[in-house]
Amino acid sequence: MNEIPRHKTLELSDLQVTEMYRYMVLARMVDERMWLLNRSGKTHFVISCQGQEGAQAGAGLALQAGIDFVFPYYRDLCLMLMLGHTAKDELLSVFGRAEEPNSGGRQMPGHYGDRKLRIFTGSSPVGTQIPHAVGAALAAKMRGESYVSFVSFGEGTSNQGDFHEAANFAGVRKLPVVFFCENNQYAISIPARRELACENVADRAVGYGFEGITVDGTDPLAVYEAVKHAVDKAKAGKGPTLVEAKMYRLVPHSSDDDDRTYRSREEVEAARQKDSLLHMKSYLTEVGLWDAVKEESLRKSLMAEINDATTYAEQAMNPDPKTLSRYVYAEAGEQ
Repeated sequence: MNEIPRHKTLELSDLQVTEMYRYMVLARMVDERMWLLNRSGKTHFVISCQGQEGAQAGAGLALQAGIDFVFPYYRDLCLMLMLGHTAKDELLSVFGRAEEPNSGGRQMPGHYGDRKLRIFTGSSPVGTQIPHAVGAALAAKMRGESYVSFVSFGEGTSNQGDFHEAANFAGVRKLPVVFFCENNQYAISIPARRELACENVADRAVGYGFEGITVDGTDPLAVYEAVKHAVDKAKAGKGPTLVEAKMYRLVPHSSDDDDRTYRSREEVEAARQKDSLLHMKSYLTEVGLWDAVKEESLRKSLMAEINDATTYAEQAMNPDPKTLSRYVYAEAGEQ
């Protein structure tokens, strides 16, 4: 008897898992394009998702876009694409154009937001989105509405007071929130072994009275299973969950960082051999859903999409300087 494919045991269709892989590849290719634009002097800043696409794809598939409230952090490019953003949207953002959906050109890249998709914009100080997410979860409970509040952050951010206060409040109130820690092993230049006295970030959950789960962040299906469990539990009124996905940041912290000063090339190369894109491609090939022809076709079509998006974004209009104070100060006639 043939073994049932793993994604089938998770009640996922062939289309869902191949689309998950497509978004992972799209995110990687958009990210690579952003680096090229930055290094050619056309854009000012990149903060990358490379190495974290699998975790974000798994989490994104477990959420209901436009229904659940999402509080992302600055590396969540793949998650944003999963929830409805396009390559054009994010290239408009990296150029800071007026029509980009995250902030209308008002925020630096990586500050995601989209009101129609219930994606809340964040701020540059890390962790400030976490209490906001708990507030949205409190609103859901008070209103009796069936949505989950999902918030993501890095393992370095889990050391901030915002995280601890928010987790404590959510635990006491048993709020429908999923804390999603993308542990990429480095808080800029500080390795996880120097950030944490415990083995896993998820170990901290017990102190706040709720479940903590640690999963392989290079395995999109494992992440989907953990986040789906957390989402279902939250919507059933059983409170929060802290899901920690462990992966590795494959590139420097940002375009302004030189990671050669704090980690070896051998360490990075070893991590590349465990890349989530390789993991998912291998799985799809094993279950007969993928081959070299499909891979070539996918990358060709995505490159055309990204090229068109780049051309459009490069030629798009900048924000009108007259609107600089909009959303910062009250304007005449506003209530």
